[in-house]
Amino acid sequence: MIRTPFNDGWQVRTKVNPFTELMGDPAPFRPVTLPHDAMIEQDRRVPDGEATMEAAAGAHFPGGVFEYRKIFFVPREHQGRRVFLEFEGVYRDATVYVNGNYAGQRPYGYSRFRVDAGRFLRFGQDNEVRVEARAHHDSRWYSGAGIYRDTWMLVGEVVRIGPDGLRVTTPDIDRERAVVEVAATIDNDSIAIRTLDLVVEIRDAAGTVVATDTAEVTVLPGEPATVRQRLYVFDPSLWSPESPSLYSCEVRLLEDGVVDAESAAFGIRSLQLDPRFGLRVNGETVKLRGACVHHDNGVLGAATFARAEERRVEILKEAGFNAIRMAHHPMSRAMLDACDRLGVLVMDEAFDVWTSAKSDFDYSLHFPEWWERDLEAMVAKDVNHPSVVLYSIGNEIPETGSPSGAALGRRLAEKIRSLDGTRYVTNGINNLLAVLPDLAQMGGREEGEDTGINTLMADAGDMMNLIGASDLVTERTAESYGVLDVAGMNYSDARYAQDRDLFPNRIIVGTETFPTRIDTNWKLVEQYGHVIGDFTWTGWDYLGEAGIGRPRYRTSGRSSDLLASYPYLLAGCGDIDITGHRRPASYYRQIVFGLRAEPFIAVQRPEHHGETWAASPWAWSDTVAGWTWPGFEGRPVQVEVYSAADEVELLVNGRSLGRAPAGGRHRFRAEFDTVYEPGELVAVAYQGGAETGRHLLRSATGPVRLRAEPDRPAITATHGDLAYVTLTLTDAEGTLHTAADRPVSAEVSGNGLLAGFGSAAPSTRERFDAAEHRTYEGRALAVLRPTGTGEIRLRASAPECEPVEVLITVT
Repeated sequence: MIRTPFNDGWQVRTKVNPFTELMGDPAPFRPVTLPHDAMIEQDRRVPDGEATMEAAAGAHFPGGVFEYRKIFFVPREHQGRRVFLEFEGVYRDATVYVNGNYAGQRPYGYSRFRVDAGRFLRFGQDNEVRVEARAHHDSRWYSGAGIYRDTWMLVGEVVRIGPDGLRVTTPDIDRERAVVEVAATIDNDSIAIRTLDLVVEIRDAAGTVVATDTAEVTVLPGEPATVRQRLYVFDPSLWSPESPSLYSCEVRLLEDGVVDAESAAFGIRSLQLDPRFGLRVNGETVKLRGACVHHDNGVLGAATFARAEERRVEILKEAGFNAIRMAHHPMSRAMLDACDRLGVLVMDEAFDVWTSAKSDFDYSLHFPEWWERDLEAMVAKDVNHPSVVLYSIGNEIPETGSPSGAALGRRLAEKIRSLDGTRYVTNGINNLLAVLPDLAQMGGREEGEDTGINTLMADAGDMMNLIGASDLVTERTAESYGVLDVAGMNYSDARYAQDRDLFPNRIIVGTETFPTRIDTNWKLVEQYGHVIGDFTWTGWDYLGEAGIGRPRYRTSGRSSDLLASYPYLLAGCGDIDITGHRRPASYYRQIVFGLRAEPFIAVQRPEHHGETWAASPWAWSDTVAGWTWPGFEGRPVQVEVYSAADEVELLVNGRSLGRAPAGGRHRFRAEFDTVYEPGELVAVAYQGGAETGRHLLRSATGPVRLRAEPDRPAITATHGDLAYVTLTLTDAEGTLHTAADRPVSAEVSGNGLLAGFGSAAPSTRERFDAAEHRTYEGRALAVLRPTGTGEIRLRASAPECEPVEVLITVT
């Protein structure tokens, strides 16, 4: 079918009661271009009396009902053809109307779906499509709202290759050749028997045809036919994280000319799994250096632009990750495409809830009726992507500790296998939640007994591990783990060793782990063949679950609130902040992975020196990679140095503070107490007495300058591209000034507009759709969206700084 972008020319408004409109008080529509997040534009102020946990989960944004509409012309030649509208994602409870007629709906906010629009179209005239979306207390994180992913119009003949009708697999691979099996589904909505030819061509990355075949197919009316062809690619280039080689499969349906055509990118690669060698890609064991990520794109809200997704994957891979777990919903097609191109493995996750609700109005209300269709949508989206190696059927599902929950898990796993038997099935099981009813009874024991749930809550990480390793969990979760190919465990690394003996055929992946435990977790991953990887919570900071990773100190008693009140905005627990800047935890992780030889310096904020740390296990230390602390001269400060070397030495302005042990035996870190004095801070790593690397921090001095650096000098006006401009406050030498934050104004002219503007400040009252935003630790980010070919000019200004300009070419 002919696929045409359908993102332009939309309008949006907050939906109003139709009786209100009849009384002459209609709410005006305003123009938007998709993808669009309606929630990020709302006022974040929380009404008095709203529950903190509910509000903080969604970053203190209100819900709402949003109405989109688009007027579009349909030519007369489309009459007699099939016309579908495709939505890659609408959050949530989407209902679609075409010319006032109900055309379809989709309760789940993360599933791609289509509606048959042809039945309601007026050919040779203007038509209207209207989409309603609702979001309200239905998510444990910031969900966004509205048509936040791409939309398409699909037009095809009555005999055509069906949507999602092209599937490519590589069932047999060796060094000399690869078997490529192409299955194409042909639909026939006519009243006649049709016989056609299907031509298949396989092309390599250079566009050269490396295999081709033609098959005849007879298609009966109303009865789809599957054409299955085996082609052979000799001397294949295999897809892997280190070498993500891609091929394209192009098919043409012929009957007195081309009737229809489709294409799909794919990779030639094999997967193997066993408890001795773990996960093997093309015969080589791969340990998953995994990052859990949510779907929002920071200052863009939930809007899913192809470049935004690609940039995230680029930065995550540069930081040392080779795998992404999409938490806790299906990944966008744009991110899958990026993972294919860049060589990042994917665990795509279906659901955060089954039948047991976690929020007041979440997907559990629709799960019984819709789960099969939503699994079908996820697999249809993923099936040709070589990056996808694991399907997850859920995350922290309470039902997994019960027999009925295990039976339901079996149904989901078997459904996945019936749709795609070439990947593996997992489930991110939280063992504590699986036995929570029993723990509630334990909480009623006598005060002071160490077995009580209240006592265990003193350290959430230790509690989860202690319970996760218990006989109770072993018994209650055996069947739920047994239905899986890979046992996904959230915060249960204590089971890794014991399950090797208890369940010798069980293969484990840490589907969610604490960032502060990556050193001990990764040692287990490397030690045991049956443990195939670790996915940290999280690789990238996100909107919502506000403050779960915020720094906290026991200055006036420990707060029992896991999440933070308004104006907290971000979770605060990602290796990489929402602007794409790597935080100290990212460099620590890279050292633990064995991917960085140089040490890394992180300085604890001196204003909290001597206070007792009391943050959640999702929080990293309260550190900054900077040596600029005006007002703290001569005051005590603690410096962390991360290194895989035997020992590290710290020097302040050339004066040695001595050496301290580091490396794996000391959790890859050393700490030094000193006093702050401006100048240079240098860490030197030594292995066997020889220097292996050094890291330097320098204090910013003199007047503050504003700098602007685009990620690319030129972008395209085509679908989904963006320009990212990093704005920093520095001294004349380019040293970042982390203690001189101030408001920065952005003015955009030419062939583009400001799509989002903000910083990584975890708590702020500012908006991302405003033209002024305060820097955080010396940084801010402006995102520009092209509106046509030509040039985009960004002029940025800040108090006491010379304005700067950036020119982006749009082709």
